[in-house]
Amino acid sequence: MGCCNGEGSLINSFALVSYLPDPLAGFLDRLRHELVPQCEPRAHVTVLPPRPLTAAPEEAWRDLEKALREVEPIRVELGQVEVFPVTQVLYLSIGAGHNELKRLHQALNRGLLRFEEPFRYHPHVTLAQDLEPQQVAGAVELAGARWREFQQSRGFTVDRLTFVQNTLENRWMDLHGCALSSRVRI
Repeated sequence: MGCCNGEGSLINSFALVSYLPDPLAGFLDRLRHELVPQCEPRAHVTVLPPRPLTAAPEEAWRDLEKALREVEPIRVELGQVEVFPVTQVLYLSIGAGHNELKRLHQALNRGLLRFEEPFRYHPHVTLAQDLEPQQVAGAVELAGARWREFQQSRGFTVDRLTFVQNTLENRWMDLHGCALSSRVRI
């Protein structure tokens, strides 16, 4: 996913993401920019990958917001640098929180947001995409070295989700956000 909050011509492509907090987000944004200089990153975990809508965005958001009312925050811990074999996308794996994010995706990929995705949902944080095949090995090596240097927490809480829309310029625009329930189960 490109970056958010840019101006441009909106297209029928929507997603649901959770932005990472600083200092982790700043570090990953700098790393992503180092790997793909033309990228305008904003570190996030995608909960619903890009999809077209058959309903108005406001109607889809209202449906989504209802579903999010009972969703509790998810604690996530980032793992290692990996590569998706088909697309050659570099990413950070997710350890703790992986199964919870998969269940959330399954629960939300319904109704007005239902979409048959081209790939099985796999929670992750993208580091680089659209690389030439000869660039992948070097990018993996660089990303792995930088990630090993990062000495701060690799964990964060998914406690807010943002509904975004893409543009022709591949700049994702924030449309709506929703804080997740902070109820504590006893």
